[in-house]
Amino acid sequence: MPDAPRTAPPALDPVALDGLTPGDAYDLEPGADLEGFEIVDLRLGTVDLEGASVYASRLAGLRADEADLRHATLGEVVLECLDVPVVQGVRGRWRDVEVRDARLGSAELYESTWDRVHLLGCKLGFVNLRGAELRDVQFTDCTIDELDLVQARAARVAFAGTRVRRLDVQASTLEDVDLRGADLDEVAGVRSLAGTTVTADQLARLAHLLADGLGITVDD
Repeated sequence: MPDAPRTAPPALDPVALDGLTPGDAYDLEPGADLEGFEIVDLRLGTVDLEGASVYASRLAGLRADEADLRHATLGEVVLECLDVPVVQGVRGRWRDVEVRDARLGSAELYESTWDRVHLLGCKLGFVNLRGAELRDVQFTDCTIDELDLVQARAARVAFAGTRVRRLDVQASTLEDVDLRGADLDEVAGVRSLAGTTVTADQLARLAHLLADGLGITVDD
């Protein structure tokens, strides 16, 4: 009997940073080109990095009412202990990014490209990744109120010790998406769950949604 296909895990390496140059609020501006910076413990009304390029840098202890990361490019970046109720990050490009112990409310990140992104210990409200391209992404020990992956393309995405109150995968294309470590309250778009891996217990809990989505009548 042939072996069952195995779910490929995200290919992630820790982001290693050293020799960073201290920066301050004046370095955070639209279109900025930052490389090798460490910016810590800021309290701001708005962080505006629209169209910026940030490489090999660390931002930690940042508190702001709003952050604008639209069209921004992040590469080998650590975002740590952020507290931002509103994040605008549409059409961003994130590669080799770690987000640690962040509190984000509404995060508009649709049509973004994420490669090798790891979120650890984060508390997230509404995360809008509609139409996004996700490759090698992991959520570890996070809580997410709503994760919107409508029309997204996702490969090698995993959840470890993470609660997702509502997951929406309508019209998405999924490959090696491992939901076994996720505590799921609600799933929308069960017809698009092809390419995911779930546990037997999760499958039992999803049975009524699968029946509804496939038009199956269950009658004892």
